[in-house]
Amino acid sequence: MRDASERDLGVHLETALRGVIIGDRWPKSGVEVIITILEGEEDQWWGDEGGGGEWGMMSVLSGCITVASAAIADAGIDCVDVVAGGVAAVVKNPKPTLVLDPVPSEHKEIVAACIVGYLPQRDEITDLWVKGDIGRSGEKDGYEDLADNAVQAALGAHRVLVAALKETADVKMGRF
Repeated sequence: MRDASERDLGVHLETALRGVIIGDRWPKSGVEVIITILEGEEDQWWGDEGGGGEWGMMSVLSGCITVASAAIADAGIDCVDVVAGGVAAVVKNPKPTLVLDPVPSEHKEIVAACIVGYLPQRDEITDLWVKGDIGRSGEKDGYEDLADNAVQAALGAHRVLVAALKETADVKMGRF
């Protein structure tokens, strides 16, 4: 049985991937993405403050977007670009600091976090999820700066993803 958090993650994943696939080439086909997470970072601290919960799921979703996009591209499904996930957070350290790809075991107090699905060739955000209250953090640029940093994290993931896909294509073609 899927719980509410799994459904939310599924909706965000579908939203991030929906505009990537060129559906006109396969009008009567469908793509099913199944992701099994074997191990994830514990999020024991991520939801303790302020009664929120599941901050760590944002990092999980970022990874899911990237690996699902890699699988679709590796399967040879026509896409406009490969979408990459990125996450940024504002943490108290002791003053508010922006962090890319935050790790729960390294940051005990998260003020706000943002995850994006990003298409670099189109400069397009396919999914955006912001959680938390940046107003209390003292950040002058606010949510826009948080989203821009999440895009920067996605760009880093995109570079790695493209390099891995090129290497896989070379192996498939016999060019090691």
